Amino acid sequence: MTQKSQLGQEGEDRACEYLKELGYKIIERNYKKPWGELDIIAKDPDKTLVFVEVKTVRQNSSQNELNPEEQMNKLKMVKTSRMALSYANHNPDLINEKTGWRVDLIAIILKDCKFKISHYKNI
Repeated sequence: MTQKSQLGQEGEDRACEYLKELGYKIIERNYKKPWGELDIIAKDPDKTLVFVEVKTVRQNSSQNELNPEEQMNKLKMVKTSRMALSYANHNPDLINEKTGWRVDLIAIILKDCKFKISHYKNI
């Protein structure tokens, strides 16, 4: 596993812990198709099906790095939305007719062995 993929995996693990603390139920992780991947599929406590994209960066005080939010560009958003729509269409039993589904972004910064998590709903 590369250092980048290891950081990504660690970020997804932290994101799952964070979501569980908020009462989310994790349904699936790393759902893959040839045209894309969904990091986390979960149920919000209000029964909304949530597709979570996780972006994690390591920041050192000596480096000017991008924030994780800046990694969620337009192309990535389109791909994530298409994957979410495909998953939702193939799993209608997971969709609550009152709450539907949404795409969230969890942005994680690892700095000095501490994680800072920002959660953006319905991006």
